[in-house]
Amino acid sequence: MNINATLFAQVVVFLILAWFTMRFVWPPLISAIDERAKKIADGLAAADKGKAQLEAANKRSNQALSEAREEGAKRIADAEKRAQVVATEIKQAAEGEAARIIANAKAEADQQTRYAREVLRGEVAGLVVKGAEQILRREIDANAHAKLLAQLEAEL
Repeated sequence: MNINATLFAQVVVFLILAWFTMRFVWPPLISAIDERAKKIADGLAAADKGKAQLEAANKRSNQALSEAREEGAKRIADAEKRAQVVATEIKQAAEGEAARIIANAKAEADQQTRYAREVLRGEVAGLVVKGAEQILRREIDANAHAKLLAQLEAEL
């Protein structure tokens, strides 16, 4: 056998095999590789998109959390203000009630004072009349008058 003929036959077989592979085997392999590359690219794009969405969601949740904290602080401040207003209203109402009670007590004390004065006037008038009767019944005597006036003074 001649090495040149064998080499030439091997080259012909190799070229036929290369043509067959390029024509029938290579296209399905390339399409499978392209499909796989596309899936990988889509997966990476989806991962990037998911990462971006996660960052956006984190930002939104942080913003919502800060808004909730601000709202809570605002509500607490409003509640404290309202509590102060209510406390002031209660204090004013209590002061008004105290003033009304004091005014009623003063009016009642004035009324009782007037009543006591009227009673005393009546008693004094009665004592004066009684003293005048006694003075008129007795004879006119300066010592007796002084004694009666001292007695009336003691009774008053």
